[in-house]
Amino acid sequence: MNTYFHLRAVPPPALRNSVNWLERLFEDDWEAVRRRVGRHREEVLDKRYLDQELLYAGAPPHRTEAEPKSQVVLGGRPVFHPDRHRPPFLVLTAAQAHRVARFLTMADFDALWIFARDELLPRYGGVTAEPETRGAFAAAHRELTAFYAQTAEYGEAVVKRLPA
Repeated sequence: MNTYFHLRAVPPPALRNSVNWLERLFEDDWEAVRRRVGRHREEVLDKRYLDQELLYAGAPPHRTEAEPKSQVVLGGRPVFHPDRHRPPFLVLTAAQAHRVARFLTMADFDALWIFARDELLPRYGGVTAEPETRGAFAAAHRELTAFYAQTAEYGEAVVKRLPA
C-alpha cells in the first residue's frame, strides 16, 4: 500500500478523467519518482500531509474551497474510485496550480508556522523538538513552492494521489 501523498504535474492536454489512467500515472518505480522530484515535476509528502494541510489551510482537511491556501495539499476536484473504500484522486487545473504557486511564493513561512505551531508541536515532541519540526515543515514548504512554481511556469495541471 502507498503511504505517501503524491502530487504530479501533468500537461492539460494529456490529463484524463479516468481512474485507470490516473492510477497508471503513479505506477512508476521510486527511481523514476526521485528523478521527477529532483526536477520539480512531482512532489511526495510523507504521513505528515494532514499537518501540512493544517499549516496552509488552518484546519485539516479542507474540501475544495477556491482559496489557493486551501488547495496546496488537499484541494482539487475529486475523481472518485469505483471502490468507495479507496480515496479519490484530486485534480487542480493549470489556473488553480498557478494561483497556488503565487500564494506559496508570496507566503511568509514564519507567519504560517506561528499560526499552526501550538497545534503541531505536541504531535512532534513538543517545544524541545521545535527546531527539528519547524525545519522539516520549512523544507517541505520550500519543496512544495518549487514544485508549484515549476508547474505554473510550464502551465500544467496537478494530480494528487492520496495514500491508500
